[in-house]
Amino acid sequence: MKKNTRKNILIAISYSVILIAGMYLGIKFIKDQGFGVIRRPQLASNSDEKLEEILHIINKNYVDDINTDSLQNLPIDSVLHQLDPHSVYLPPTDAQDMTDNLEGNFEGVGIEYYMLNDTMMVTGVVKDGPAYQAGIKLGDKILAIDTTIVSGRNLPKEQLTGRFRGKAGSGVGVTLLRSGTQVQSRLMVTRGKVNISSIDASYMINPETGYVRISKFGANTDSDFAIAAANLKAKGMKKLILDLRDNGGGYFSAATGLADQFLPENKLIVYTQGKHEPRTDYYSTGTGAFQNGKLAILINENTASASEIVAGAIQDLGRGIIVGRRSFGKGLVQEQFAFGDGSALNLTIARYYTPSGRSIQKSYKKGYDAYKHELDERMIDGELTGDHTSFQDSIEKSEGVNLQQHKRVKTIGGIQPDIFVKLDTTGYNKFYANLVSKKVLSDYVFNVLTNRYNAGFIEQNINNFTLGDNDFKDFIGYLQRKNVTIDRMQLYGSKSVILNDLKALLCRYYLGDVGYYRSINQTDNAVKQALANLQ
Repeated sequence: MKKNTRKNILIAISYSVILIAGMYLGIKFIKDQGFGVIRRPQLASNSDEKLEEILHIINKNYVDDINTDSLQNLPIDSVLHQLDPHSVYLPPTDAQDMTDNLEGNFEGVGIEYYMLNDTMMVTGVVKDGPAYQAGIKLGDKILAIDTTIVSGRNLPKEQLTGRFRGKAGSGVGVTLLRSGTQVQSRLMVTRGKVNISSIDASYMINPETGYVRISKFGANTDSDFAIAAANLKAKGMKKLILDLRDNGGGYFSAATGLADQFLPENKLIVYTQGKHEPRTDYYSTGTGAFQNGKLAILINENTASASEIVAGAIQDLGRGIIVGRRSFGKGLVQEQFAFGDGSALNLTIARYYTPSGRSIQKSYKKGYDAYKHELDERMIDGELTGDHTSFQDSIEKSEGVNLQQHKRVKTIGGIQPDIFVKLDTTGYNKFYANLVSKKVLSDYVFNVLTNRYNAGFIEQNINNFTLGDNDFKDFIGYLQRKNVTIDRMQLYGSKSVILNDLKALLCRYYLGDVGYYRSINQTDNAVKQALANLQ
């Protein structure tokens, strides 16, 4: 999957949520690499030597035949452009961020923040992490980190993030203003190892049905799932909805490990094969946490790579139903080759095949970007409902492309769902997209709604309260105070979407990611279809 192109557009327009609300200081970064990491220390770090090493690695490991003689005098990025879109070179910082993200731990303080009115506001604290233990709380406003003032300065995210991260055992001073007071206080936080579960949310959606959301496949995904499944089974879970929408992949071994959680012993999960890689079969062990019970897996056009391995195995083996829209179609396996300077090469070494022998990889040798092509195709096929024109206009404006100028070529690839759910774009117009891009919804939640609704009320009433006309009227007043140009027709056309998003962001603030999904799933058509078909 091309880095974040499709995800940034569709998620921003469809959900307007988590990424604009803040970021863990473990950095949620690059989800679409289905690779198994290997470390080969002290490979060349000199640029000329590195290019020679990369060409050697390609010759010895690449999935297909490639004439490297013609690539001798090209820069590294140009060399990789001659391969596939998933073979990439990562500078040292990006390589480390990817490793931290997929390993599920990093060294830092463990907070999530949001820049509200140019002030760093704490919107999440990792339980039992360094910041939590030091006493930093939800809603605190951080004014300075060590001696550097961070509020009111418009510092780039990179500088802010870097000031919290550091070697475990080192200290960082934090000057903050506690919500409801005007007195500054200073805390010393000792950095440490921060562990982040790869399970975004798990809860009982009804008395018999559990819901688990996984957005990436990290090193501990299968064990994290086993813990979540055990907790849900203790609450009465007999059926499960596994949400892999917008999951771009991660570790190959994590995908086979998760699929193993659902299958009896000795079932073929997936096999891999490449020019330099003989066929390797991966079988289930029969030790999974949810081998029995009805299963539905949710997928969409951003479901890719490792998550397609799981969906493909479950579908081919008849273990459960697949609900949603055709997945992205990335059937390539990458391996990571590390260099002495901390940079790395993620190289495609094999293709994977589902148990029935399907390769779900769609062609990446098109004359135009696969994302634009697929969206064009979905529009023509009628897979989108709602305001097609304004939705397409939003995409074209963001991408600088006219979708109608492209020919339609039927894509082969991806996992076709058993139960198809159209992408409903009703209410997702250009005005709404503008609110999302300017973070107006999040600003309103943190400026206004957090003062109106408290954590206790949200916890007790999450399933039966909705934001109403008074909240919407106040939201319009907020837009006016912020000098937002209002298109009233589009504003009222997006009313239900806006109110649902505001509630979801409010629930996320108080209850974390599980609160967000508990809220948004109440009106989610794919979740409704899954529940109906699990009965």
